[in-house]
Amino acid sequence: MKLKPKITIADHFFDLEDPRVERTRHHQLIDIITLSICAVICGADTWVDIESYGRAKYEWLKKFLELPNGIPSHDTIARVFSRLNPEQFQKCFLSWIQSISCLNPGE
Repeated sequence: MKLKPKITIADHFFDLEDPRVERTRHHQLIDIITLSICAVICGADTWVDIESYGRAKYEWLKKFLELPNGIPSHDTIARVFSRLNPEQFQKCFLSWIQSISCLNPGE
């Protein structure tokens, strides 16, 4: 039996360790990660840009993210990213990028 390929951002970031204290978490880590990736792909350069993108695209984002407390603030996004293990994040990110990229023969 062939295994189902990992296709979503959540599939690839499932093992990323959340450095936050559980009782203080108001936003899910995967929501922050997915929001940030989407925003950066669309041109966001700062934490404020990521928050602004999230507010502008809220209706679309909540179709596939839980966002139980809405869009996280730019301070929350920055704080979460500052505490992530960079090697773990890179491993997850590269896994996701490789899963969505397609190389033609000879590339």
